[in-house]
Amino acid sequence: MTQSVSIADLMAQSGVAFGTSGARGLVSAMTDRVCFAYTAAFLQHLAAIGQFSTGTAVAIAGDLRPSSPRIMAACAAAVRHMGGAVDYCGFVPSPAVTAHGFAHGIPSLMVTGSHIPDDRNGIKFNRTDGEVLKPDELAIRAQSVDLPDLFDDAGMLRDATHAEPLVDAATPYIARYVDAFGATALAGLTLGVYEHSAVGRDILVALVEALGGTAVSLGRSDRFIPVDTEAVRPEDQALARQWATELGLDAILSTDGDSDRPLLADEQGVWMRGDVLGILSARALGIAAIATPVSCNSAVELSGLFTAVWRTRIGSPFVIEAMNALAADGQASVCGYEANGGFLLATPVLVEGRTLGALPTRDAVLPILSVLVDARRRGVTLSALQAQLPERYTFSERLQNYPTAQSQALIAHLEQGDEAAILKRLTGMFGEVAGEADGIDRTDGLRIHFAGGDIIHLRPSGNAPELRCYTESDSVERAATLNGQALALVRDYAIPA
Repeated sequence: MTQSVSIADLMAQSGVAFGTSGARGLVSAMTDRVCFAYTAAFLQHLAAIGQFSTGTAVAIAGDLRPSSPRIMAACAAAVRHMGGAVDYCGFVPSPAVTAHGFAHGIPSLMVTGSHIPDDRNGIKFNRTDGEVLKPDELAIRAQSVDLPDLFDDAGMLRDATHAEPLVDAATPYIARYVDAFGATALAGLTLGVYEHSAVGRDILVALVEALGGTAVSLGRSDRFIPVDTEAVRPEDQALARQWATELGLDAILSTDGDSDRPLLADEQGVWMRGDVLGILSARALGIAAIATPVSCNSAVELSGLFTAVWRTRIGSPFVIEAMNALAADGQASVCGYEANGGFLLATPVLVEGRTLGALPTRDAVLPILSVLVDARRRGVTLSALQAQLPERYTFSERLQNYPTAQSQALIAHLEQGDEAAILKRLTGMFGEVAGEADGIDRTDGLRIHFAGGDIIHLRPSGNAPELRCYTESDSVERAATLNGQALALVRDYAIPA
C-alpha cells in the first residue's frame, strides 16, 4: 500500500525546506518519512532528466552529528525503493562523496547540517554532473512521490537494519591532492590540525603527512561542535593563538562539520578570512577568471590579478552558474569561492606541471593546500603572503534567533522609496558609525556603500533564523568594530508598523 505525497505540502507541514544547500531543518522534523520522500523526489527529478534509472548507484555519506546515521539509512531506503543501488561511503567530507559521484557518473548525497548546531541536520543533493542548482530545486519541490508502508506513526522506518558494504571515497580524494602537489610539497612545515568534530579531520592529518609535512593533532572532540568558518567562535580564536605560540606552528588547518569549508590560521594563530583565502588560492593556482558572491572582499578586483570577476548572489548554486558562464565564454581557467572559504574549481589547472582536475563543488582542502604550498614556494609566512594583497578587510557575524520574517520585514522597510529616500534612511540608521550612505547593491540582501569607504551588508539567512551582517573596511579592527555596531543598531531598531 502506498500513499501519494506532495513535496511542497510536506515541506510546509514539516518545516524542512529546500535552500541553497539542499534540505535542512530540525532533527525532530527530519523524520525518516520526510527524508525518504525528499530523496525519492530528488531521484524522480533525475530520472526525468536522464540521470537516474533502475540499477543506478547513488553515493551516500554523512557528517559526525548523532542524527546523521539514521538519516543516511532513510535516504538509502529511498534509493533502494526507487530501484537504485547504494554506494555507502560512510563518514567522509562532502567534496569527497561528491567527487566519487562525479568520477563514476552517479548521483550523490551528503547528510549534513554543515556548521549549524546538531539539533538540526540536512541533506545536500548532487547530480551526476554537478551540484543541484536552483532549477533542480524548483523541480524537486514540484514532485509528488508514492510512499510505501514502511513507517510507524512517528514517521520512522519500522526496519532500518539494512547495511551496505563500505565504498572507499576517502582514498581517491586524498590521492587527488597528493598526485597534484607531490610528496614533498609541505616538507619542513609543522602544521596543527584542529580536528574538533569535523568529518574530514583524519583526512587532513593524512594529507599533511602524505605531502611531507608534520601534523600535530589538536582539539579532537567526541561531541559535535558547530564551527562556522564565517563567524569563528571566540574560544576557537583563543585556542589558535595559544597553539601557535606554545607549539611553534607554521599554520593551523581546520574545516567546518562536513569539511567543505576551510579554516586556515597563520603562524600567529590568526584565522584567515575565507574570501582572502580564496583570492590567495586563485593566485596560487594561476586562475584567470573568478565567480564570487557580492559579500566577498573587494581586494579581488583591486588586486588586478584576474582577467574577470563575476559577482553573484550568496550560495554555491549561484557561484556555479556564473562559473559555467565564464567557462563557456572561453576563459582559460575558472574558479569560484565564497566568504566561508569554500573553493570550487570549474576547469582543470596545472600544478607544478601536473594536471589537477576540475571539482565544481565547495571544497576545503584545495584552498588550504594551495596557499600553504605557495607560501612555502615563495619562502614567506602566511601573514606575509596575505599582506601582499590590497588592504581591504571583511568581517561577518549574525544575529541569532532573529526570525526570517523579521529580517525580511527589516530589509523591505529599508528599501522603501526611491534611491535618494533609501540612502537618506540608511544614513539616518547607520550614519553615526559609518557616515553618509552613497550607494546600495541589491544583488543579495542589502549591501550599503558609505562615502568613507566602509560597507555594511545585511542579509537574512536562507536556512536558519538568523540575520547575517557582512562589513568591509580598511583595517581588521575597523571591520570588526563596524560589524558589532551595525548589528547593535539592527537589534535595537524598531521597524515601523
